[in-house]
Amino acid sequence: MSESLEQYKNNTDINSNFEEPATLSHESVATYLLENPDFFALYPHLIEKINIPHSLKGSVSLVELQSEQLRKKVRTLNHKLNQLISIAKQNEAIYRVYADLNLRILKCKDLDEIKFTLEEVIQENLELSAVTIKPFKGPHALPEIQRRLFIEKRFQRNQFFFGRLSEHERKLLFNDQEANSVALLLIGETGELGILAIGSRDASHFNPDMDTLLITQLQQFLGVLLPKMLTY
Repeated sequence: MSESLEQYKNNTDINSNFEEPATLSHESVATYLLENPDFFALYPHLIEKINIPHSLKGSVSLVELQSEQLRKKVRTLNHKLNQLISIAKQNEAIYRVYADLNLRILKCKDLDEIKFTLEEVIQENLELSAVTIKPFKGPHALPEIQRRLFIEKRFQRNQFFFGRLSEHERKLLFNDQEANSVALLLIGETGELGILAIGSRDASHFNPDMDTLLITQLQQFLGVLLPKMLTY
């Protein structure tokens, strides 16, 4: 009896040593690896034994997959860097055009000379389709009813408008010149002097998200010069 009991205990101990391990889910393994990113640094020999399925190459090693992903990231970053460099060069060229324009405007002696300078620089150097100044007073002033139309419709929030005009508005400012998108600026501290209107053939060129730094400087220069040239 005692021998049978002892044999039962021994068999129980043996069976307990060979219990099946708990099954790990894929999610558990993934969670563990995410929580222990240095796992493969501790067990580097496992990296070479892991095969990753690849849609084009069959199975590849983890190292090869990581290298390929790294190369893709480098190519993407290089592309973005080249885009930023290109944009920076374009911005520098535009800045130089506006800087030269502001200096030339300071030397103008009358409104006609200002208009000629604006047309020459903005249409030729910036390749925009149209530019004009519509003063609110003087012999070539914009009629009061048209002035109210633009101020009430386009300048409710600030002294800038970027976007598209109705066909009627476009003709009032640009006559028959092409202006599928426009930049409109009120001139003067309170917008009392007139409107500077610039048009582009590209319907998406001028949009509400545009930076206003350079065009604000032009607006300020004109705000200083126009009172001396107009009859008030």
